[in-house]
Amino acid sequence: MFEKWIDISTAEIIGILVTACFAYGAVLTYTRMTGLRSFSKMSAPDFAMTIATGSILGATITQPSPTLLMGALALLSLFAIQWAIAFLRRRSEAFSQCIDNQPVLLMAGSTILHENLHQANLTENDLMGKLREANACNFDQVLAVVFETTGDISVLHSTSDTPVDPRLLQNVRDADRLSSP
Repeated sequence: MFEKWIDISTAEIIGILVTACFAYGAVLTYTRMTGLRSFSKMSAPDFAMTIATGSILGATITQPSPTLLMGALALLSLFAIQWAIAFLRRRSEAFSQCIDNQPVLLMAGSTILHENLHQANLTENDLMGKLREANACNFDQVLAVVFETTGDISVLHSTSDTPVDPRLLQNVRDADRLSSP
């Protein structure tokens, strides 16, 4: 029974290697055609694209079905959809608002916005971990903490009295809770 787990024929090895080369080449080609945006993590569609590409690539390389051509067509479809979504996001504010999550302010200065933490499904422990990760030594250094559209958490902190430029908080929900410079 254990032999079935490690058994592979020479033909299967060659098939995997050839398919891997061509499928990987297809991903590189499609990325060159559509741009690096295809693998950014700036929005939910970008994240979905990365996961779906990896899944199709893995299945195409390791399984007899989908075939190489099916996998290449599926990848081409994903890249085309990603390009179309990015194009529409640039052209239409309404489409962009429909597709994109809005960043959320989690801390306004040293004040934790518990209702926003709750809405973002985060705990205070999650927030403390991100503050430590950003090398914030105390709450007085924190200017703002933002839960980004990608799921990342940005910590804006400083040891000086320099205020946060309002342009950095454009479109951040509850940014108005920060004191203006």
